[in-house]
Amino acid sequence: MDIRKIRKLIELLEETGISEIEIKEGEESLRLSRHSSVPAAEPHQVHYISAPAPRQESYPNVNNPPAHAMAASHQESKPAAPTASGHKIRSPMVGTMYTSPSPESSPFVTLGQTVKAGDVLCIVEAMKMFNEIEADRAGKVVEILVANGEPVEYDQVLFVIE
Repeated sequence: MDIRKIRKLIELLEETGISEIEIKEGEESLRLSRHSSVPAAEPHQVHYISAPAPRQESYPNVNNPPAHAMAASHQESKPAAPTASGHKIRSPMVGTMYTSPSPESSPFVTLGQTVKAGDVLCIVEAMKMFNEIEADRAGKVVEILVANGEPVEYDQVLFVIE
């Protein structure tokens, strides 16, 4: 099922008074609900959209982590803010960003590389589906804000192109 279609269904759910919507396409089905406490009848076929669980850092003494470690973990949790001006390429979904098609392959783009509209910049994995993120305009990649394998949020800036 296409993520754009899912996003439109979420918008429809928010804009109207509908409390639940279920769509079936072939063997795939999707159920969106505002407030549901009833589990789905067939969870192996239902795809849920949810935010990733927060990452927890492990410390030798979990009850009393050192103050400098707490400060460092709070700094790491904030997404990098773009410093360069230019066109920002944002993540269309929550997921994990990959800079290459496989671990052995070279990255889709590198810093300073010139790209054309339609060139693949990275992949965002969401719900076990790999979604190619393409440049929507031509230019030079001046900033890569997310490292390979890092989680990304919806609308988070991934690249800056000038």
